[in-house]
Amino acid sequence: MRTRSGVLRGVVLLAFLLVSILVAAAVGSVAISPVNVGRMLLSRILGFDSIERTWTAAEELIVMQVRLPRVLLAAVIGGGLSAAGVLFQGILRNPLADPYIIGVSSGASLGAAAALLFFIPAGLGWYGTLPLYAFAGAVGATFIVYRVGLMHGRLHPTNLILAGVAVGALFTAMVSFMMVFKIQNLQDVYMWLMGSLSGRGWRQLGAAAPYVLAGSAVAVLFAPKLDVYLLGEETAHSLGIDVQRLQKQVLAIGALIAAACVAVSGVIGFVGLMVPHAVRIWIGPKHTRLTVYAFLAGAIFLVVADTLARTVFSPIELPVGIVTAMTGGPFFIYLMRRS
Repeated sequence: MRTRSGVLRGVVLLAFLLVSILVAAAVGSVAISPVNVGRMLLSRILGFDSIERTWTAAEELIVMQVRLPRVLLAAVIGGGLSAAGVLFQGILRNPLADPYIIGVSSGASLGAAAALLFFIPAGLGWYGTLPLYAFAGAVGATFIVYRVGLMHGRLHPTNLILAGVAVGALFTAMVSFMMVFKIQNLQDVYMWLMGSLSGRGWRQLGAAAPYVLAGSAVAVLFAPKLDVYLLGEETAHSLGIDVQRLQKQVLAIGALIAAACVAVSGVIGFVGLMVPHAVRIWIGPKHTRLTVYAFLAGAIFLVVADTLARTVFSPIELPVGIVTAMTGGPFFIYLMRRS
């Protein structure tokens, strides 16, 4: 009975995600019917040539080249940050951990800020290389935090969290320092630090989606081991699990997913913290379902948040990171009070 209920909830989440994608691709300065968007996608992507064309060429251009890649990227990033949050909360045994606790956000911010303020203006980069700088910064920060978190050859979750906080504060100070002495391109840096999907397209989706989807699939494979790990390290070891190896693998997978997300979107906070915790309250702590459902819920959350960011105050577009914090914060407090 519980299995059937879990499957039903998964189907409901998937249906909500599909509807949110259709509505988000239809909403904007040029209103397009969600039905036409659906027919358009069936015709163009699935190759249903028999569908009657009830939309204009201009509407097809808007949907296929502007809105749809951004909406799909929002879904991938929201799902990826949520899946990474599940991994970090599980391996650190801390429900308030998120992808940025091990320095992914601060490292990506430092890499992107350095690129925007120094390397790219100096001709040391070319169009589209910003995600590479951000990804390198995120991976570098994760490596530093991991090395600092080791004690006598063992990884201690508490040390890792403290190391993440310290490295994050240091990297944030370094970004502020660079911004004080280099005023060019400050607007781009601010938009990056606040998190934005403006101007993102198929290229960014193609860069991030393989890492996020593959990493999230691998995260599902590690779910049973995480369930045992939550019983305690000694219990997990007695059941044949190499605890230290599991910690390294889970941290690496979570860091890779989060780094790929941050590299193309900037710093979008709160998704990896709120969504896994909310889904855990809804369906329980079993990591297999938790990872899958958190991915779907995170995708829905960020698609809706980005749609609000670009439409509520149109023609002014808000960074989606502001919307996730403003909407996620009160909702998270409500869930905490309710549970």
